Amino acid sequence: MARLTKNQKAALSKIEAGKTYSLQDAAALVKEITNTKFDASVDIDVRLGVDPRKANQMVRGIATLPHGTGKTVKVLVLCTPDKEEEAKAAGADYVGLDEYISKIEGGWTDVDIIITMPSVMAKVGKLGRILGPRNLMPNPKTGTVTTEVGKAVTEVKGGKIDFKVDKTGIIHTSVGKVSFDADKIYDNALEVLQTISRLKPSAAKGTYFKSIYISSTMSPSIHVETKSVAGI
Repeated sequence: MARLTKNQKAALSKIEAGKTYSLQDAAALVKEITNTKFDASVDIDVRLGVDPRKANQMVRGIATLPHGTGKTVKVLVLCTPDKEEEAKAAGADYVGLDEYISKIEGGWTDVDIIITMPSVMAKVGKLGRILGPRNLMPNPKTGTVTTEVGKAVTEVKGGKIDFKVDKTGIIHTSVGKVSFDADKIYDNALEVLQTISRLKPSAAKGTYFKSIYISSTMSPSIHVETKSVAGI
């Protein structure tokens, strides 16, 4: 077993063993226990009482973080020529179609989000084997297949995220950066949790929120008291 560093020991000493924290307290504490030299991401892990193997218990959705993600999101828009100026004006980093499809086929995937249009999905769909494993495949359910490409770019750049429960029943997503004020981390986390709550499948029985944990890159995790979260 690897030895704990001085910083890791200091971080663990600030978390009371066996204690669950309110979401507000956890948002403040995650800042205290993070000692990275870079601006670490703040992540939330939510274990749900669903069976993701069943289609009627799949949980997937989108949320717009009130204070953004704190990340610079690189956006590629695959669109027809008449939509290129709209995409560029909204702040897309890369805009085009056939040339970028060729680049992706050659192995290029240096983007965070890909937005496209229904009319070109026949071309984009062929990239599924490359984009799918990297969670880059556009999907109408997440608003990344749309005729309103400018609006979609603006939303993504402004803090819109999408999430999906994994095969173990856990949703993992980022809710900001450690440099954010604790209140902003709280607001972002609350928005995600309330969105997940609204997406509860009717087929899911028993306890929906099994556990909630907040952590930052390389920090210990903080157990959040589910009952402390308003609206879930």
